[in-house]
Amino acid sequence: MDKATWIGVVLGLIAIVLGMFFKGVGLGVLLNPAAILIIVIGTAASVITAFPTSEIKRIPKIVGVLFKEKTEMNPAELIRLFSDWAQLARKEGLLSLEARIDEVEDQFLKNGLSLAVDGQSADYIRDVLNEEIDAMEERHQSGAQIFSQAGTYAPTLGVLGAVIGLIAALGNMNDTDLLGEAISAAFVATMMGIFTGYVLWHPFANKLKRKSKIEAKQKQIMIEGILSILEGEAPRVIEQKLASYLPGSERTLFLKESSVNSNE
Repeated sequence: MDKATWIGVVLGLIAIVLGMFFKGVGLGVLLNPAAILIIVIGTAASVITAFPTSEIKRIPKIVGVLFKEKTEMNPAELIRLFSDWAQLARKEGLLSLEARIDEVEDQFLKNGLSLAVDGQSADYIRDVLNEEIDAMEERHQSGAQIFSQAGTYAPTLGVLGAVIGLIAALGNMNDTDLLGEAISAAFVATMMGIFTGYVLWHPFANKLKRKSKIEAKQKQIMIEGILSILEGEAPRVIEQKLASYLPGSERTLFLKESSVNSNE
């Protein structure tokens, strides 16, 4: 479970509810069928129109990515794994890693290691794996764009809802009570549009982009690790090379621990 996404959504809902409470606005105004239809159905209709069916079908899976934390190997642990493999390959040969392929759970890493063991060239392996990363990023980008576009449409549809509500209000100019209720209801759609657009859809798009970037970075570490083993580089050299992908503080700590372990 991605706790950050859940916490963000809950905090957003709490903010709007408490804001309405302290402003003296009853929560009952949110139960506005017209506003809900305009924002929810209108946004859905706009997104469906804007994207092909093949991408729309992926929305449930994309939502799962937002609210679930994908289990991935820590970059430092991944680097240590490559260091161990490099040591084994230098002692027993590259073919000794064939027995380790079945132990690998990550399909991308498994494919890359299989290509190396099969004797493919470094350029070929890099091209194949980079193509896979590009395809992955394109899929992720299309998913993020769906929510980004929804975040653009929703506030505008909120304005449309307000206009429709004001048209209804103008039809009740002679009744002050009905006029006030109609104007109040008109701006509920605007509030819903802004809330969903800037508290849900745009942040969702950004979260997907960040997760995609993190996953692509991890796969780049895998590519460099596999090619380093293929080229016969020493474990220590591989650790220093791949440590460049770690943040500064983590890199320093990792290299310090690696140095201590190598001296034991």
